Amino acid sequence: MSHWFYLGLAIVFEVIATTALKATTGFSRLWPSLLVVTGYAGAFYFLSLSLRSVPIGVAYAVWSGAGVALIALLAWLVHGQALNLAACAGIALIVAGVIVLNVFGQSGPSPH
Repeated sequence: MSHWFYLGLAIVFEVIATTALKATTGFSRLWPSLLVVTGYAGAFYFLSLSLRSVPIGVAYAVWSGAGVALIALLAWLVHGQALNLAACAGIALIVAGVIVLNVFGQSGPSPH
């Protein structure tokens, strides 16, 4: 079960890094830039650990889908970005797709 924990950490690190990206002002500010680089490094490190047990397609779908939904939520809460009905519907479809993939998908380890 630790592979799902690692995937969760990868998502948290990616969301932190992406949220901090706006504050870098084109990587012209040191501390936000360091947060972004550290966050993405942590995200890819933990994603790689999760790939020991989780098929890459499933891991990437969960990682990117959760990231999109959380970033959109944080952009709304922190940056005041509007989320219209179409954006909310699109995010709901992404989340639904990730759920369907995990619940009904037949992905397994590669035979190679």
